[in-house]
Order: sequence, then C-alpha cells, then structure tokens
Amino acid sequence: MRSSSDNALKSKKLPPSYNALVMPFVLSILMSSIVSAVSTLINAGWTTGFVATWPYAWGASWLVAFPSLLLVLPIVRRIVAAIVDQPTST
Repeated sequence: MRSSSDNALKSKKLPPSYNALVMPFVLSILMSSIVSAVSTLINAGWTTGFVATWPYAWGASWLVAFPSLLLVLPIVRRIVAAIVDQPTST
C-alpha cells in the first residue's frame, strides 16, 4: 500500500499535446549546451575563464536554438519521412 507522501512525490506528466513544444525545448537545451561548450573550449581553452564564459555562450546559443527548432523541426520531420521507410502496421 502506498502512503500519501508517495503520491505527493510522484510528478504528473504533461498531456501528449505538449510534445511539439517540450521535445524541441529539451533538445535545444542539450544541443546548445554541448555545442557552446565545445566552441568555448576551442576558443578559450580549459581555463578559469571557461566557467565564466560558457554560461553566457550557452544562454545566447539557446535563445537562437529553441525558436529555430520550433521552425525547422516540422520541415526536418517531412524530409526524414521522405527518406526513411515508415513501418507498416499489421
């Protein structure tokens, strides 16, 4: 038997209609953080300045990445659907 505290700790999920917004949101956070970290490391090196520089670079990158993904992702899905065979349901 579960206690009421177990139910309080369980997070609720968003409805499926949010998928079109949450997926590019999470993807943009991950991709912009990775790309900005690599770019900052290449340009500044692994110095104490990296810790101060990277969050700014990531923030600026994310501000471009998220709206870009919202615009480009539907086009990418169409391109992929044209290239990749879709599974058939039996």
